[in-house]
Amino acid sequence: MKKTLLSFLFIILSNTLFAQSTAPSDSLILSGEKHFKNARQLTFGGDNAEAYWSFDSKKLVYQLTNHKDIKCDQIFVGDIPSDTETFKSKMVSTGKGRTTCSYFLPGDSLVLYASTHADADTCPPVPDRAVIKKYVWPVYNSFEIYTADLNGNIRKQLTANNYYDAEATVSPKGDRMIFTSNRSGDLELYTMNLDGSEVKQITNTLGYDGGAFFSPDGKKIVWRASRPTAIEDVTEYKSLLALGLVAPSKMTVFVADADGSNVQQVTDLPGANWAPNFTPDGKQIIFSSNYEHPKGFPFNLYLINIDGTGLERISYSNTFDAFAMFSPDGKRIAFCSNRNNEGTRDTNIFVADWVK
Repeated sequence: MKKTLLSFLFIILSNTLFAQSTAPSDSLILSGEKHFKNARQLTFGGDNAEAYWSFDSKKLVYQLTNHKDIKCDQIFVGDIPSDTETFKSKMVSTGKGRTTCSYFLPGDSLVLYASTHADADTCPPVPDRAVIKKYVWPVYNSFEIYTADLNGNIRKQLTANNYYDAEATVSPKGDRMIFTSNRSGDLELYTMNLDGSEVKQITNTLGYDGGAFFSPDGKKIVWRASRPTAIEDVTEYKSLLALGLVAPSKMTVFVADADGSNVQQVTDLPGANWAPNFTPDGKQIIFSSNYEHPKGFPFNLYLINIDGTGLERISYSNTFDAFAMFSPDGKRIAFCSNRNNEGTRDTNIFVADWVK
C-alpha cells in the first residue's frame, strides 16, 4: 500500500510540477536560430531529457529526475498542449530503480523503456567522477527493456539477462527496434522484433555504439560511436567498460543501412558529436556537438547532410542543447536545453515550429 501511494503521489506531482505557461514565445529563441518559430518550454525544473515524439505527433515520452521526489530517472508521457494549455504529464514507469531511453510503439498506446527495477527498487549507484577524474556514463548490466501501457502497467519484458540492454528506438515501419547491448563484450547495436524475438547484432567494431534511430522510411539508421584506435585509448576504453563505464567525450556520427551494412562516417569533428536523428526528408542529420569549444562546453545543435557535407549550426545557446527530434509530421522539433533555467542546472523540454 505504501509503495502504491508513493507511485500515486508521483503521478499527481507530474501533473502539477510543470503547470506553468507554455504559450509560444519567440523570446525563447536565441539570435541566429532561424529554423525555430513559436518556441514553447514544456517543463520547468529537474533534469528532463530524451523527449521523443509519438507516431501521431501529439505526445512526448521522456525521462525525468528532479533530485527531490524522483531520485533517479523515471519515464513520463504528456500530450503536446495547445497555445492556451499547460503541459501535463504522468509517470508510466514503475517508480522503482532507474529507467532510461523511452520510445513510443506504433499505435501510441504502448511505450518501451529500459529499467533496473527488477534488480532493486532503489537507484543504482552512480560513478564517483572525483575518483575516476573523468566524465563517464554508467553502463548498468541490470538494465532490461520493457514495454508498458500509458497507465504504467508493464506489458512485456523484452530482454532478460545480465547485460546492458537499453537505448531502444523503433522503426517508423513498425517492424523492428534497435538497441545497444554489451552482451558480446563490447557496446554494440542490435535489432529485434517488437516482441523481443530475432535478435541480431549489426555492428562489430571496438568502441561504444549507441543512441541509434531509424530514418523516416525505415531504410537507414544513424547513431553515435566512439572509435578508439590508439593503444592508450583502447586500453582506457576497455578498462572503463570492465567497470561498467563509458567516457562519451569523443563521439562520431555514423549512418548505415537498417541491417548494419554500408556503414558511412558522417562527422569528422573533434569532441563529442552525439544524439543524432534524421530530418523529416531523411536527407540530413541533426545532432548535438561541442566541437567548437575545446573546453567541452557548451553543446549546440547542428545539421549535416548524410554524406558529411553542408554542416550548419542550428542553435546558439551558451549552455546545452541536445536530444533533438522532429515530429513525424515534420512540422515541429523537440529538444532539451539548459536555456531559460534561471542559472540552475535544470534541463527542460522545448518544442518549436520548424522553419526550413
